[in-house]
Amino acid sequence: MVDAIPQPLRVTAPGTGSFELGPRTRLAAHDGTERTERWLRATLGAATGLPLPPAHGPGGDVIRLSVDPAVTEDLGAEGYRLAVMPTGVHVVGGGPAGLFWGAQTLRQLLGPDAFRRAPLPDRTWRLPLIQVEDAPRFPWRGLMLDVARHFMPKDGVLRYLDLMAAHKLNVLHFHLTDDQGWRLEIKRYPRLTEVGSWRARTKFGHRASPLWEEKPHGGHYTHDDIREIVAYAAERHITVVPEIDVPGHSQAAIAAYPELGNTDVIDTTSLAVWDNWGISPNVLAPTDNTLRFYEGVLEEVLDLFPSEFVHVGGDECPKDQWRQSPTAQARIGELGLADEDALQSWFIGHFDTWLSARGRRLVGWDEILEGGLAPGATVSSWRGYAGGIAAARAGHDVVMCPEQQVYLDHRQADGADEPVPIGYVRTLEDVYRFEPVPPRLTEEQAGHVLGTQANVWTEVMEDQARVDYQAFPRLAAFAEVAWSALPAPAERDFAGFEHRMASHYRRLDALGVAYRPPTGPRPWQQRPGVLGRPIDGPPPDR
Repeated sequence: MVDAIPQPLRVTAPGTGSFELGPRTRLAAHDGTERTERWLRATLGAATGLPLPPAHGPGGDVIRLSVDPAVTEDLGAEGYRLAVMPTGVHVVGGGPAGLFWGAQTLRQLLGPDAFRRAPLPDRTWRLPLIQVEDAPRFPWRGLMLDVARHFMPKDGVLRYLDLMAAHKLNVLHFHLTDDQGWRLEIKRYPRLTEVGSWRARTKFGHRASPLWEEKPHGGHYTHDDIREIVAYAAERHITVVPEIDVPGHSQAAIAAYPELGNTDVIDTTSLAVWDNWGISPNVLAPTDNTLRFYEGVLEEVLDLFPSEFVHVGGDECPKDQWRQSPTAQARIGELGLADEDALQSWFIGHFDTWLSARGRRLVGWDEILEGGLAPGATVSSWRGYAGGIAAARAGHDVVMCPEQQVYLDHRQADGADEPVPIGYVRTLEDVYRFEPVPPRLTEEQAGHVLGTQANVWTEVMEDQARVDYQAFPRLAAFAEVAWSALPAPAERDFAGFEHRMASHYRRLDALGVAYRPPTGPRPWQQRPGVLGRPIDGPPPDR
């Protein structure tokens, strides 16, 4: 087996020897290969210093790229075949995406230095004679990146798209709004970023920590920034799914436009963008004005993001203000609803209908099950497996992302040197043994599991280096779970994965990823004295 991550479906070595790339190596690109051709020439050209000119006519010493529907029949549109022969390389995809994933495997076979941005001296670029057949297990292989709690500048987002592509992940779930910041320019409502994208200070550590960073924090993406991010992702066959959180996690929006809040309960004009962590009690008012406002927001969102799915949050919405609000209670009576949970279901259902009418699909966290699930909704199951099981049994599509297994803000060890310890201990091996499809589902119900994603919540990740530390190397293990046809969790070859990780750490080094070393955090990766939120005991069983 080659040291590739994720592990390919089938690998054979037809003989000894190798194919060596050199100044005379050409790149032959056929119809449907344009994106991969551009990426491969730019990426491998930078790392190797080789020009990789176009190939004209027959002959050897060629990297040949093609798309073949016959591969789709066997392996699907995201499947590929890669053959390294003494005379050259042929990468063929079932579709353009499959070809691109095959090019990612080709890059890994060239060695860690193929992940650098400029050539090192005296390097030889040899590929082993090998044949690979590969295809993903799931169509949704996602990473949720929270840029609301701590803003990640555009260049950092583009960098994470490259890291996702290197691991064959294909969905960026972009968490753009929350109590602590609104990160997306909405031209119709400029105060969302003028006011809502900045907070006066930031809690350092968990909300129980007495420490504060006493300086403003913020930032946002313009329409052109988003267009660039979406286009950059599309070149890498990654879909960007935006999240605009409603009706909870909305204090930043209410601070910008106080009329969105429950004005008959509190003085919303006194609210600022929240500077603490946790769940804010300040939620959207269930009024027609609020609905029209967010329809205006979503009109711009749909113009910027072509993705089929739009995430509307729906999680952690405290109902206390609605219980106290005459306006909310009148709406419950007017609609003939049972209670406040049903009111939230009505709120989410409105946007399910609105999005469906525009050819899009609503996805929300598993709290959208409470009070009744909207007809077309897809569920992100985060509070364990239960929400996903219930949704799949009811015939709804599901993305499995249980916090007990794949929340990468959770600590990686229980040692005192682990920085800002949060949640359950989730080691590299724990993530590698995560199984997205619960065994209690029938085969038909399991077909509703679109896939899985790892979630990176950034309350305690103040910069890119901290995001790197929490995400890696566990994201590599997650990527293999999402892509590869692995056996049952207890039967997985974690020792073999660790062996392959020895090469992969060198790739991450070449990419400049500030991962957590297997031996524990480096001194500068620690945060001594900064309180976290440890949870005692094992996670719930699936």
